[in-house]
Amino acid sequence: MEVTNIGNYTDDIEATLAELKQRNIVERIWKKDHSIWKPDPTEITNRLGWLTVTDLIRRQVAALQSFASEVREDGFRHVVLLGMGGSSLGPEVLQQTFGSATGYPGLIVLDSTIPTKVLAVTDIINPAHTLFLVSSKSGTTIEPNSLFLYFESLVASAVGKDNTGNNFVAITDPETPLAELASQKRFRNTFINPPDIGGRYSVLSYFGLVPSALIGIDIAVLLDRAERMRKECTEAKSLSENPGTKLGTVMGTLASLGLDKLTLFTSPSIGSFGLWIEQLVAESTGKEGKGIVPVAGEPFVEPVRYGDDRLFVCLRVSQDDNSAIDAVIDKLKDSGQPLVVLRIEDKLDLGAEFFRWEFATAVAGAVLGIHPFNQPNVQAAKEATEAMLQEHMHTGELPRTDVTESFAGLLSKARSGDYLAVMVYVQQTPEVDGMMTELRCRIVERHAVATTFGYGPRYLHSTGQLHKGGPNTGLFLFITADYERDVPIPGRPYSFGVLAGAQALGDLRALKSAGRRVARSHLSRGDTGAIPELLSELG
Repeated sequence: MEVTNIGNYTDDIEATLAELKQRNIVERIWKKDHSIWKPDPTEITNRLGWLTVTDLIRRQVAALQSFASEVREDGFRHVVLLGMGGSSLGPEVLQQTFGSATGYPGLIVLDSTIPTKVLAVTDIINPAHTLFLVSSKSGTTIEPNSLFLYFESLVASAVGKDNTGNNFVAITDPETPLAELASQKRFRNTFINPPDIGGRYSVLSYFGLVPSALIGIDIAVLLDRAERMRKECTEAKSLSENPGTKLGTVMGTLASLGLDKLTLFTSPSIGSFGLWIEQLVAESTGKEGKGIVPVAGEPFVEPVRYGDDRLFVCLRVSQDDNSAIDAVIDKLKDSGQPLVVLRIEDKLDLGAEFFRWEFATAVAGAVLGIHPFNQPNVQAAKEATEAMLQEHMHTGELPRTDVTESFAGLLSKARSGDYLAVMVYVQQTPEVDGMMTELRCRIVERHAVATTFGYGPRYLHSTGQLHKGGPNTGLFLFITADYERDVPIPGRPYSFGVLAGAQALGDLRALKSAGRRVARSHLSRGDTGAIPELLSELG
């Protein structure tokens, strides 16, 4: 780990390391001492299983590989993972990084209620030859449960109702409604995860490694790399040599000094890794009016355009073509912006990075004095969504929004140290990605504020906690749409389009209730037709 350009903050970081040493931080983490973070052990002592979960999963590698062989031999061509947040982002990163090995099924991660996205997946697969992973820690999450009902009906039509369970696998905690459903429906398999692991810390458990095994990723090597990092985070001679503690100390210390926009750049082969870091850091630290704002996927601009509220972290994979990221690193060094460079040998070192960032985030929580394992504000959006659905059931319509602020009006309220969060409730496509990249670039260059971007409802299970529980420095732009094609949910009095609309309006209402600055742009000409108008507002 190379730390450069810390300059005026060196003394602060050293002081924090000295304090953590006095507190015996590493020893107490391994002893699962909740008082590192809070006096109350609730959702701490029963959320530290991620520290040692690789010991359990290593003993299951052969069984997971055998199950993957069984799935291949039975002719499954696709694996579709139905999950949200911690159940989906790790597998999504691993799929984008490694893809499927030769002869293994393709993995599609479906963490969306947008009707066009559901239909796009439907068009790709043959339900009779698709294995569906229903992945949920609690077993009560509305998105995967709704998606299960939809795909169950398609599979039943293709193979017969009595054979439907053979195309489904559950990944969940013990004694959840999903575990009970899997038993009733005679799912092909059920993987019961250790209950002492929170969703965002679960990538090295069954939630991340079952889908990885099914597409032929070498999970044994991933675990080897994770265990190597775990050893380094346990046995380092000093805190400054401990890769997890050092990163967490820099993150936490600089955030406490106002440099709370953790801006990530990566080598090409791990370009999606920021999706996972985003959820881990945002949901763990964004509470009690504090938080680290992870900035992933933002286009690089000339350093003079950035504000003075950023810490840059660059993850460089040695085996990649690194001309682009090396240019970023050089410009950041020359500019004096605070910079950390993490040097990674190859893509399989993601196993090590998963653990390093989990450990670092726990340490950053201790530095900031917050509870990194709960998510107290997530429930607000869920309750608001349910209220929207109830109103739709009674009136046949979703309620109207009272947000009249324009995008330009929202930007006029930007202050130094703010960030703009754009939440888009349309199907993810390269076209939309490109437009959002251009939008973010213009915002940074003209307003010097950091930008984040998320597709709804995915971001609700990622950055949603930070938006409502973190510092009141966010400007929130919702982009919603009238869906030209909708999809009914079997057994439910609402469709996917209604559910997506309720989630958007529910979160908007929750943010307004939390006193956040909010604007909404509604697209009435299909999913993406009016997005360029937002760009035109910027000139």
